[in-house]
Amino acid sequence: MLAISNDIFPFIPQRPPVVMIDTLYSCTDEETKTGFTILKENIFFEDGYFSEAGLIENIAQTAAVHAGYLSKKNNRETPIGFIGAIKNLQVFDFPKEGDRITTTIVIENEVFGVTLISGTVLCNEKIIATAGMKIVIKTKED
Repeated sequence: MLAISNDIFPFIPQRPPVVMIDTLYSCTDEETKTGFTILKENIFFEDGYFSEAGLIENIAQTAAVHAGYLSKKNNRETPIGFIGAIKNLQVFDFPKEGDRITTTIVIENEVFGVTLISGTVLCNEKIIATAGMKIVIKTKED
């Protein structure tokens, strides 16, 4: 299990300005927890709030850091993943500038390069978004 890391770049393929996580709090085989501070300069910051698209990308990047961390742990390259599907997205609130969100993804199933995850985003200790996602991992052989 990884304890807190502010250097998430070895674990994700994304680079600024499309990085939607800034801290990796923990990572196990089954679950990953990240953090992100909302800044007004963010590309998904609209009309005073972090948008739905930003929340979706934040959940997906939490899944990406999960795959990247486990790959690095096993001496493999950081894989590239794609959102294959989003299921049951619910957004209850939108974070504002300066808010810190915490996102947890749980691995529901993995088969043939497809990972099913459930994601939960918290802000000020309140659930603000949930979603299920199908993440497709591209391997060297693809």
